[in-house]
Amino acid sequence: MNFFANSQLTPWQWGLLIFCAIGIGVSKTGIAGVGSIVISVVALVFQARESTGIVLPMICFADILAIIWYRRNVAWKYIGVLLPWALCGFCIALIFDNFISTNSSYDAIFQIMLGVCILICLIVMIWNDYYHAKNAFVPSSRWFGVLFGILGGFTTMIGNTAGPILSIYLLAMRLPKISFVGTAVWFFFIINFLKLPLQYFIWRNIKLEGLLLNLTLSPFIVLGAALGIVIVKKISEHRYRIWVYIMTIVSIGLLFWQVYSQN
Repeated sequence: MNFFANSQLTPWQWGLLIFCAIGIGVSKTGIAGVGSIVISVVALVFQARESTGIVLPMICFADILAIIWYRRNVAWKYIGVLLPWALCGFCIALIFDNFISTNSSYDAIFQIMLGVCILICLIVMIWNDYYHAKNAFVPSSRWFGVLFGILGGFTTMIGNTAGPILSIYLLAMRLPKISFVGTAVWFFFIINFLKLPLQYFIWRNIKLEGLLLNLTLSPFIVLGAALGIVIVKKISEHRYRIWVYIMTIVSIGLLFWQVYSQN
């Protein structure tokens, strides 16, 4: 569906978007993996590339909420290592997008790219959990920061899906839990706001109609952020992450199924 061509959403679509708004809030307060499901669902409601312009302002608003909660907990030196290479990842994503933009199957290709990015992040999440559980060695040399900075920049520009990429890097840095979360919050606060002008001026997928939709959904983002704090305290992380893995696989399947059904 093209939201900007037809601003009337069905009750079912509104329900999905409210679910996504709550999910974004939840993901920013510690429940990793929910963001991947949100990206996939929004891509099903809107066109794949257009969906990133809908989601990004919602994520930026959630980042502000997270900054308020974790404003004093940040290890700036790790952000300093990642940020320049993440900007390189931005450039690679823009070049890649420009390369495929003249293809008649552009939206399908973009949707496949989105699914691949989420799949990569799912693999990284599982790898992260496995090595964390086993207390295995994760390399922490400079090349590691370069690699994950570029990969994080590319995946966040293509589909706002870099959360697990950053998680495994910060795990390698052996940060205490509160610094781990606070550093991730600040990194995405900076990088997401840097993406706003790129998506507005280059991709042109952030428009007034989308911002008004974001404003309408903002109370549900606040609700999700509060809900995430409660859930973290109440549910087993291991069991919840298994559920997240299953739902993420389903979301990837939905993206690829939509591409297949259009051909």
